[in-house]
Amino acid sequence: MDISLVIPLKDEEESLPELSEWISRVMNANNYSYEIIFVDDGSTDNSWNIIEELRNKNPNIKGIKFQRNYGKSAGLNEGFRAAQGDVIITMDADLQDSPEEIPELRRMIIEDGYDLVSGWKKKRYDNALTKNIPSKFYNAATRWMSGIKLHDFNCGLKSYRKNVIKSIEVYGEMHRYTPVLAKWAGFKKVGEKVVTHQARKYGVSKFGISRFVNGPLDLASIMFVGKYGKRPMHFFGLLGSIFFIIGIGLSIFLIIKKFIDPESTLTDKPGFYIALTTTIIGVQLFLSGFIGELISRNAPGRNSYLIEKKAGV
Repeated sequence: MDISLVIPLKDEEESLPELSEWISRVMNANNYSYEIIFVDDGSTDNSWNIIEELRNKNPNIKGIKFQRNYGKSAGLNEGFRAAQGDVIITMDADLQDSPEEIPELRRMIIEDGYDLVSGWKKKRYDNALTKNIPSKFYNAATRWMSGIKLHDFNCGLKSYRKNVIKSIEVYGEMHRYTPVLAKWAGFKKVGEKVVTHQARKYGVSKFGISRFVNGPLDLASIMFVGKYGKRPMHFFGLLGSIFFIIGIGLSIFLIIKKFIDPESTLTDKPGFYIALTTTIIGVQLFLSGFIGELISRNAPGRNSYLIEKKAGV
């Protein structure tokens, strides 16, 4: 199969018929074999019924319906599991991403040899205060921390080589950082393509204020796990050593000072409590490192979701 399209959605009943027809038109014009995997993330409208109706008309359309809302990362992860195409392309269901970008996104994977190609919405039609300005800040921070030179990490329109999406696990709010996940998995050829961004035609944005907190936290988690996930003692051990050496050094200094001036006291000086505290912190960090070495980060059930229905998957 040439292409798998993975499209997570929530409450997009108005846009689904138009989007699926647009995608099919592009696919047929280019003679691609394809599948469209709609992942319904707990919609409360008629989205799932529409997906089933669309599948009756077009067997290339498949669906996964979550029993409740889990988030976009969960939708992508389940879609990636089901995808069978040589190239996997993700897009949003709100018609702001253009299916006309599909042929070039595929070509960059097949012919140019990229592992992942990320869209760049150079001209956006979103609210500047709630989306555009925060996106610029997060993109700059992600570029600096990850070393990946992309302008728009959060663009939903991306293409992947099949072995990339089968090698990464998307959870929490980490759909924003799939290029970073791919890099830590060893896929370093990441490209970028300027894509058309269209004004929302139906409904309203489903993004909440929580993304301003969850985004940076997930980026910090990815960076830590990617660098120290297999060797946490290297991180905690270094910090523990620093604190322990400071604590022991201060303790030795205070003991020597006591021998020189027997009349002086130890416990009424701030240095005593600083030495005690830093020594304890150092020991605790060491213990954290040892525990981290023993506990696998791949906890059972982390990506276990209640799926109410499937269609063609």
